Amino acid sequence: MVLSAKTEKMLNDISKAMMDEGSVTPVGMACMAFVGANVAYRVSRTLKRDAHGGTFTDFFTGSFNLLSNKESVLSRDKVKDSIDGYENLFDGARKETGKIHSDDSIKKREKEYKTMVDSFYNLVTDFYEWGWGQSFHFAPRVKGETFIESIKRCEYYLALRAGMGPKTKAIDVGCGVGGPMRNIQQFTGSDITGVTINEYQVKVGNEYCQQKGIGEKCRLVQGDFQKLDEIFEPDTYDVAFAIEATCHSPDRVKCFSGVNKSLKKGGIFVGYDWVVLPEGGFDKNNKRHLEIKEGIEVGNGLPTLATSADVVKALEDSGFEVLEHFDANKSVHSPSQIPWYDTLNGSYTIKGFRMTRLGRICTHILVNTLEFLWIAPKGTVKVSALLNATALDLVEGGKDEIFTPSYFFMARKK
Repeated sequence: MVLSAKTEKMLNDISKAMMDEGSVTPVGMACMAFVGANVAYRVSRTLKRDAHGGTFTDFFTGSFNLLSNKESVLSRDKVKDSIDGYENLFDGARKETGKIHSDDSIKKREKEYKTMVDSFYNLVTDFYEWGWGQSFHFAPRVKGETFIESIKRCEYYLALRAGMGPKTKAIDVGCGVGGPMRNIQQFTGSDITGVTINEYQVKVGNEYCQQKGIGEKCRLVQGDFQKLDEIFEPDTYDVAFAIEATCHSPDRVKCFSGVNKSLKKGGIFVGYDWVVLPEGGFDKNNKRHLEIKEGIEVGNGLPTLATSADVVKALEDSGFEVLEHFDANKSVHSPSQIPWYDTLNGSYTIKGFRMTRLGRICTHILVNTLEFLWIAPKGTVKVSALLNATALDLVEGGKDEIFTPSYFFMARKK
């Protein structure tokens, strides 16, 4: 189903208004009859994890599992404090353009990055899995290819370029709940250790590895990728990969240096990174460009977005020989491509609805209702608003080709 430009604009305006207000709407209140009939049954259920994709199966069952999940390491009464503390690190965002672009604001987030990123993923991990799947990243996509096919192709491409096989020992730097590393392990047979700063992600990811029957070859550990030398022995691994994760780093040179130290001589480091693209027209003095950049940062737990040149220089300064680098989305608007951001618009099907703007509006109404009824923890509405707002910024950045989440790099330890 294709929407007219007028309808898209209307949904856009509604979405922005709702994100700003964060209140229970009349439509949301009308949902309460449905909600009340399901509360006793839903809340009493224990969340059953399914590594094969069924944890958050459909819109309503998934919503209740998400919002009444008792497994989270973040207690219900701490959600509001956590989102308030997170938003404080981006004080002034979306209110005064350039406010979070100041040196003081960036340095504050760089200093508090560990708390910022850990808090962010305590808040959004289940939202991500519910709306996106177990692989928390975007992917270039060709026409005729499904969303999941594009995600896996993106992951397998890294494994192919790095030459991974059954005898390879690899690190996933910033692994989330481990979706990519499980796919790559099953594709290559490699032994993979994933690192994430977030305790909840380790818990969920290792449960999924066991369910997949690959726990002996694929595991997650909690740790700070700024301090990999405290986690891994030097000169131990053949390959390291990072998929849209090192954008959270406050100092890529320190992060990449830790990767370098963990690799054997000649070891390969491949990945995708989030960057703004001056070569695509990004202009830091352009107010609209800056608004998009800052919207992406505040909605994704980023100290500040780097340029592609910054990433390449950080690799070189960390002791790597950079073999190749390019924007994997360089053909984003080719007739043969489906833009990477198109999935944020979603499709009007049962499975795709939650990704559409209308779906996100309905989700936000449901979240408002459940928080009002004390089913969802206080503060959940703010998390929903944060993610809905940044989805719009990501789409705009992609449309203008001033941002890519898939800047590919391949480097070798000297």
